[in-house]
Amino acid sequence: MNYRHAYHAGSFADVVKHATVALILGYLKSKDKPFCVLDTHAGGGHYDLLADAADRTGEWRNGIGRLWGKSGLPPELGPYLGAIRRLNRAGAGSLRWYPGSPRLTRILMRPGDRLVATELHPVEAQALQREFAGDAQVQVKRMDGYQALKAFLPPPERRGLVLVDPPFEKTDEFERMAKGFAEAYRRWAQGVFALWYPIKDPAVVRAFHQAVIATGTRRVLVAELLVRPAVDPERLNGAGLLLVNPPWTLADDLKYLLSRLADTLADPGPGSARVEQLVGE
Repeated sequence: MNYRHAYHAGSFADVVKHATVALILGYLKSKDKPFCVLDTHAGGGHYDLLADAADRTGEWRNGIGRLWGKSGLPPELGPYLGAIRRLNRAGAGSLRWYPGSPRLTRILMRPGDRLVATELHPVEAQALQREFAGDAQVQVKRMDGYQALKAFLPPPERRGLVLVDPPFEKTDEFERMAKGFAEAYRRWAQGVFALWYPIKDPAVVRAFHQAVIATGTRRVLVAELLVRPAVDPERLNGAGLLLVNPPWTLADDLKYLLSRLADTLADPGPGSARVEQLVGE
């Protein structure tokens, strides 16, 4: 349990994940009824891009760093970038702080909406508890993310998002995520699920997709961004999301958004994007 997201905050993979989450939350807010977000591997809350961890890898420079202050960006990035601007509002337009998924969600929530954020890493969990101390709309628990799927689903609100974003430290993480999702879906088949994954070996990713399809799950959308051709299974070539019960407009939004991001975030050669309905109604 050594993974610390501070080293990877604001990377291209974060851009894909968080821009998609922001779009989903926008759809949930289009209805008056409150919603709940369960963030199973929440991390520490928000991150300092000028600190040693982020500076050591520099991953944010090829992610949010390529978007910050740039004109002509797709409007679909508006909710995501707006949340980051709010976090950095004291910086007169400069970029220092990057929101992890729980802080991004909290910025975009309305009064009455609710966030449940769980994290197992002791240091990250402690940071997360400090981040939201005294916030009545946020519940923070130090626990395994897959156990959280059992403990908190279905939510009393009966509408919302489940974000599963494991660190992929374990060699069987894809199998664990597929199994965890299957049980969660049995508990709450109406929820929106976003399962994030790295793209190293495409064959491993395809096996994960097939494992989810084999559960009989309906309405499954895949959204992927490659910053380089996936020919080296030892490198992080891209990132993807398996989306279950996606909002009706999300596929079209992501097709345009990811195609534009593929051009902006590719490193350094051609990038590519894929948005495909794996399973229909």
